[in-house]
Amino acid sequence: MENLSITELRQKLLNKEISSKEIVQHYLDRISKYDKELNTYITVDAENALKKAEEFDNSTDKEKKLGGIPVAVKDIFSTKQMPTTAASRILDGYTSVYESTVTKRLLDEEAIILGKTNLDQFCHGSSTVTSCFGPTRNPWNKEMLPGGSSGGSASATAADLCAGSLGTETAGSIRLPSSWCGIVGLKPTYGRVPRYGVLAMGSSLDCPGPIVKTVKDAAYLLGIIAGHDTNDFTSSKSPVQNYLDNMDLAAIKGMKLALPKEYLELEIEEGVRKNFEKTLEILKSLGATIEEVSIMDPKFAMAVYTITCRSEVSSNLARYDGTRYGLEGSRNSNIKEFYESTRGEGLGAEAKRRIMTGTFSLSAGYADEYFRKSEQVRQLIKEDFDKILSKYDAIVAPSTPSIALKDKDADNPLFGEIADVLAEGSSEAGLPGLTVPSGLSEGMPTGVQFIGKHFDEQTLLNLGQGVEDGIGRIILNL
Repeated sequence: MENLSITELRQKLLNKEISSKEIVQHYLDRISKYDKELNTYITVDAENALKKAEEFDNSTDKEKKLGGIPVAVKDIFSTKQMPTTAASRILDGYTSVYESTVTKRLLDEEAIILGKTNLDQFCHGSSTVTSCFGPTRNPWNKEMLPGGSSGGSASATAADLCAGSLGTETAGSIRLPSSWCGIVGLKPTYGRVPRYGVLAMGSSLDCPGPIVKTVKDAAYLLGIIAGHDTNDFTSSKSPVQNYLDNMDLAAIKGMKLALPKEYLELEIEEGVRKNFEKTLEILKSLGATIEEVSIMDPKFAMAVYTITCRSEVSSNLARYDGTRYGLEGSRNSNIKEFYESTRGEGLGAEAKRRIMTGTFSLSAGYADEYFRKSEQVRQLIKEDFDKILSKYDAIVAPSTPSIALKDKDADNPLFGEIADVLAEGSSEAGLPGLTVPSGLSEGMPTGVQFIGKHFDEQTLLNLGQGVEDGIGRIILNL
């Protein structure tokens, strides 16, 4: 049963080769065995998971798309049956009174949510070391970072502590940990998947998406969670395709792929570069044409993300004051002291750093110089991507410049921006991105990513399947 994908498990359930209770127990046993070291979960709902599994096994209706299949969700999604913490002390004791749209769609298809996974506090980071519940480790090497902010989801999926999971990405938070943990991560087009019930980090950037074992699973889950939501005015009304059934490797023949030379001019590790070149040969063998193009210097995307995201963080975190839910400060002789102690005790160092930076960039006298200028450059980045994608079917690049790094590397305040340098520009443009394993280097996974046109996730999935078939699945056996 180890390392089976969602679609493989579903087929076995339909064929009655295995029961849902057996699957759930398999993952619970592995969580018990491995997660003390990995720390991928914040909450595990074992009792309810086993109950739901028994209900599925005893039911005659097996038509629901995720019926009986255990998945995990990043602890940034609001859930009614489990606490929602965002890995922050400021939400101590908080359980939502409503369900996020995405988790509701999973539950409507009778998925079993095993638990909530660890993350960088409020998604502030690319390491999953800023969580107040302790750092998550990379299952390939526990001395290495899993990436972030969706590091708990990626590590749990790679270690086979769930069938698959959901994460969120602002600028790399799905693609980076998926690449470093050797699995598939899909960041959809902004607005493709609703944000309702997802605790906001950067409202103009946040995207929920699948973190899974195979490209087919990414296609399958996207078809379930995508689609318009009246509770989210930023969600798109663009029709949702049957991504899994529409996957077609033959469609790769004749595709034109753009390879930005500026990405390759960055400090790309030799092993990452070598595996990337191997994937290019696979794509060429499938009939794709690859041409070098010029793209706006990635340092501009890094600068834009630093200002835009931190500005939105400052605004979004203003609501956490201890008066309605979550942590109440220890000092409450007056309202000022209460606010100061609540936010001082409840928010971590990285959250405070981002609030201060964002507040500065939004303040009178500086907003024009920083925030508004950042938004103007962001528009130029979007236009640059649109220009390239008007001539090419997709962009291909390494997912990250390096294999997974160590804890000490995360001490740099701009660690996240540097680690996510190959993802930031496309996120700022609202484009979809898919990362797929491209091999191993020094015993650690590497990844290749595809960046596509708005709402053209299908092309990325086709390309990803081509690479996955050519490379083979990168499976970790703990």
